[in-house]
Amino acid sequence: MEFVVTTSDLTRKFGDFTAVDRLNINIAAGEIYGFLGPNGSGKSTTIRMLCGILSPTSGSGRVLGYDLATEAEKIKPHIGYMSQKFSLYDDLTVYENLDFYAGIYSVPYVERRRRIGEMIELASLNGREKELVANLSIGWKQRLALGCSIIARPSILFLDEPTSGISPTSRKMFFNIIQRLANQGTTVMVTTHFMDEAERCSNIAFISEGRLIANDTPDNLKHRVLSGVLVEVEVANPMHWLEKLENLAYVRDCSIHGSLLHVLLEHETCLEDLRAYTGGAVNPITPSLEDVFIALAKGKRRGSHE
Repeated sequence: MEFVVTTSDLTRKFGDFTAVDRLNINIAAGEIYGFLGPNGSGKSTTIRMLCGILSPTSGSGRVLGYDLATEAEKIKPHIGYMSQKFSLYDDLTVYENLDFYAGIYSVPYVERRRRIGEMIELASLNGREKELVANLSIGWKQRLALGCSIIARPSILFLDEPTSGISPTSRKMFFNIIQRLANQGTTVMVTTHFMDEAERCSNIAFISEGRLIANDTPDNLKHRVLSGVLVEVEVANPMHWLEKLENLAYVRDCSIHGSLLHVLLEHETCLEDLRAYTGGAVNPITPSLEDVFIALAKGKRRGSHE
C-alpha cells in the first residue's frame, strides 16, 4: 500500500504545552482520512504541520515523500488546505474569487478558464458566476471555498472543520463533493465533529490531548471498542440510573444520549437481568461512531486518573 502521509512520533510544543504528542499515522493514497477529537486536542496543529505551515518540535513526518522539517516549501504546491476561516473576498464575484485563487496557485493562464468552469460545475455554482460572494449563504460560500482550494488539482486536500456552521443538507452536499474527489484519486484528510461525516471516511483517527487513542476503519472501531452487546435503555431520570448501572458486574460501559441510556453489556444473556433491574424498556441497537467516541473519551479520562 502506498502511503502519501507518514509520521513518526510527530510532536509540537508551544513553550511548556504539548499540543501534539508523539503522533504516528499513515494515510494511503486516495482515501478519506477522518481526524476526530474534542476542541483543543491537537487536530488543527497536526494539519498545519502536515501542510508545512508549522515546524515539528521533534519526531518526523513525510508528505508525498517530502520531509516536514527540511522540505516544507516543496510540500505546499502539491496540497490544498481549507480551514473554517478560509478567506473569500466578499466584494468579488464567484468567478472572480476562483480566478484570483487560480492565479495564487499558479494555474497556467491557458488552463484557467477551463479549470474555473470545472470548479463551478463541481460546486454546483452554475448560474451564480457573477454573483457577489457577500450575497451567498454560508453553505454556498463553503462550496466555493472548496473550489478555490482545489483549483490547482492538489494531490492531497486538508480540510479543517470544513462544514462547521452550515445546515445538514449543505453538509451532505459538501461531503458528496469530497467523496467524488476521493473517487478521482485525491487523498483527503478531514477534521470533523459530525459523526455522520466520520462514517463516510475510509479510516478514522481519534486524538485526545495531543495523543492518538485509536486509529482504524469505522466498522473495526465499533467492533473493537464496543466489544459486547450495546442496548438502549429507556428509564425515568436517566442521570439517577447512570452510576447504578455502571456498578453492575455485567455492564462494561454506560452513557447518556438525550433522554436515553446506552449500555454496553458483556453478553446478550444479560438483557433480561437489565430489564428486571431497571423496569424500563431495553432494546439492542447498532453501535454508532458517537458511541465509540464517548467510550474512547471516557477510557482516556479513566486512564489519566489512574
